[in-house]
Amino acid sequence: MQNNKRIKETLMFLKDRQLSFKNAFEGFYYALRTQKNAWIHATITIFVIVLSFLLKLSPFEWAAIIIVIGLVWMAELLNTALEAIVDIICPETHPLAKIAKDVAAAFVLIATIISIIIGSIVFIPKFIDFIKNI
Repeated sequence: MQNNKRIKETLMFLKDRQLSFKNAFEGFYYALRTQKNAWIHATITIFVIVLSFLLKLSPFEWAAIIIVIGLVWMAELLNTALEAIVDIICPETHPLAKIAKDVAAAFVLIATIISIIIGSIVFIPKFIDFIKNI
């Protein structure tokens, strides 16, 4: 009897996790479908990953690149969610709604600037080595 209860609880837990993942992927797909900046992030993400393979980054360099890619994506998704919430709460133009949206956009901007700085620290020495070896 106790075993059946645990099995049911485990199955329910797994079903709930499956639904959570489904919802998360739907949110990511929504951002890609509706946010032009997400298209830009996706294009740059693919470019940076291909470049990272071509330049044969070390595991530490890969970690830095993956962290900043994740940082930018998290910022973009949070910005998208906040914009949707603001639009629900305040569909008309309001100065505080504008501030909320502008601050969320600034969050994405800062994450992007950090990623550019870290990307430069990782990639510039690799490019210099590449050019020296030509």
